[in-house]
Amino acid sequence: MLNRKSRLLLYGADLSAFSEGMFGPFLAIFTERIGGSLLDIAWAWAIYLIVSGALIMVIGRWSDYKKRKEYFNIAGFGLEALFIFGYLFVSSPLHLFIVQAGLGVAAALSVPTWDALYAKYEDHRHAGRSWGLVDGQMQMFSGVAIIMGGSLVGYFSFTALFLTMGIIQTIATFYQILLLRKR
Repeated sequence: MLNRKSRLLLYGADLSAFSEGMFGPFLAIFTERIGGSLLDIAWAWAIYLIVSGALIMVIGRWSDYKKRKEYFNIAGFGLEALFIFGYLFVSSPLHLFIVQAGLGVAAALSVPTWDALYAKYEDHRHAGRSWGLVDGQMQMFSGVAIIMGGSLVGYFSFTALFLTMGIIQTIATFYQILLLRKR
């Protein structure tokens, strides 16, 4: 059985994975719609990966010296919501690169601190089950999210998709804020 803090972390991560999963495979279509090319798609994804990868190492190490990893985690989740809403204002590949870099910073704040917090709160006697829930649920939520994201874009618009993603990520952020409660 997961304790309260593990459940909050897991629910927030599931919602975040759902939000992120809604857009993933449609980045190429969106990039083309704003006048981008195949190379711009590659640059957008590379910018996210390089920024997040470089900063994850730095922030992960730095967060070990801070007592409240929860604040880094919450900041990352909140910043991700902000930059997801930023997609609404993207009208050129340059704007897309800026949003992708911002999402990389958000991931760098939340990924290592989320992992550290979950490792701290999970049931160490059943670590395989605990981490299996994390990975399995995130994969399943992302899979369902792809279908929902495609449906939103197909029936409505990218605007509807980005608003939905941003709202879901905001809710995920509030789940992480609940970690600050004492009980």
